[in-house]
Amino acid sequence: MSSFASSAMTSGLSKADTTNDVATRTVPTNSVPPVTNPTPTAEFSKQSGLKMPVPLRRRFPRLATSSLLVAGDIAAYLVAYFLLLPFLPDGSESTVLNRAFALAALAAIVLYASDALYPGYRLHDHEHLRRRTTASVKVAALAAVGAILLPEGSGLLLATLGFLGLGLMVQPVMHWVARGMCWRLGIWGERAVIIAGRNRVPALMTHFTDHWQYGIRPEPFSPDTPEILPDNGPPIALIAGDTDSLMAELATMRRKFAEVILLSDTPNFKVTGLRPADVGGEIGIRLAMAGSSANSNLVRRALDLAIAIPAMLLVVPFILIAAAAIYAIDPGPVFFRQAREGLSGKPVHVLKLRTMYRDAEQRLEALFRKNPAIRNEWSTHFKLRQDPRVLPVIGHLLRSTSFDELPQLANIIAGEMAIVGPRPFPEYHLVAMDPEFRDKRRSVTPGLTGLWQISERSNADLRLQQQLDEFYIDNRSLWFDWHILLSTIPAVFKRNGAY
Repeated sequence: MSSFASSAMTSGLSKADTTNDVATRTVPTNSVPPVTNPTPTAEFSKQSGLKMPVPLRRRFPRLATSSLLVAGDIAAYLVAYFLLLPFLPDGSESTVLNRAFALAALAAIVLYASDALYPGYRLHDHEHLRRRTTASVKVAALAAVGAILLPEGSGLLLATLGFLGLGLMVQPVMHWVARGMCWRLGIWGERAVIIAGRNRVPALMTHFTDHWQYGIRPEPFSPDTPEILPDNGPPIALIAGDTDSLMAELATMRRKFAEVILLSDTPNFKVTGLRPADVGGEIGIRLAMAGSSANSNLVRRALDLAIAIPAMLLVVPFILIAAAAIYAIDPGPVFFRQAREGLSGKPVHVLKLRTMYRDAEQRLEALFRKNPAIRNEWSTHFKLRQDPRVLPVIGHLLRSTSFDELPQLANIIAGEMAIVGPRPFPEYHLVAMDPEFRDKRRSVTPGLTGLWQISERSNADLRLQQQLDEFYIDNRSLWFDWHILLSTIPAVFKRNGAY
């Protein structure tokens, strides 16, 4: 054990990027703010005045958390029921529907439990979405079979589908409430010891503290951890280091801890450079390559057209209004076209509403000459927080809401872009990136929105932009795309980091 500890401490930095500034920068991933000093799990029973046997006390936080999450899902289905109530028939038919709804809700909750969603620790958000949706589809399929077997079952089927669909939409809100309640009660999460290089342990601890939704209560590694875990010992070991040195020690680690997790990269923190492919959406790791099949590409293209064509018809009048405002402030072309790198390196002529003065480049060069600090900000973000090139009022409004990007729906319809993918960057932005990373970006179609846009937006420096895009490319899936797409709307309304 000691040989592994020394190896991990000395080699952890060689396989990970030590410049990721997570330890000094807080990146909350949910609107529920982290609590500075939550009630420790071991203290919950003492504070509540309960006296429980040791085995039950160990399991109590997980059982209590799971119970609250189940209650949240039950509450979501009750909300769905009351929303449908005005449209439901009276009499015996209503009684049959009520029983069908209860059975459907019960079946869905059982499937959620079988998919480890209670409590759902160590799962990425898009994996939560995938498992919940899959369970609801399975229940809907069973309802369809029942409707076929029962006489006059078509009405029953439509009502049950509506009930399941509404429940699926309400559940994220109730899950957020239940999870936040568990966190404030001090029963959310499991204690885990962090084993990594000395300079990386604080950053990893800060990361899992900020992103508490993963259900990890991080603690630094201590060689004095006993071989047989006491009641207050951490049951999980999170390892971030040189995996070549781990294999001989894994058996020892498995005896010492109830669970051993080899950490993979996350959207906000580059851990080992290894990709969490084929690990069921968890933060654990096994060595596997993430792939993309021809079928998934066809599905993506069909979904892109199904979204882009109606959206284009919807936003055209608003684009015309914005174009008129641009022309009134600074007469000239209202659209901006720029050749950017697309799939396989092919140029994509990205279309945007013009948000800057026509002589924007000359203004930028003059600004660089007057203020060297502005040049440093530009070289870090390729954006300026206070940019004098932006048109007054309309320019700032279009950029903060990302409305200037909506003409790119035409690029999506033409097949040059996708709804979700890495943003197509200008050449001056790409030359600052690693050549190897540029090759990786060419392997996927650029997108209208992406992981960078829903997390950091303009606040991300070049290194974090590359980390976020690399994480998306390595773990690209239809479920991940749907998670990003659904997260784009609240990210736009919050307007955090957009300028």
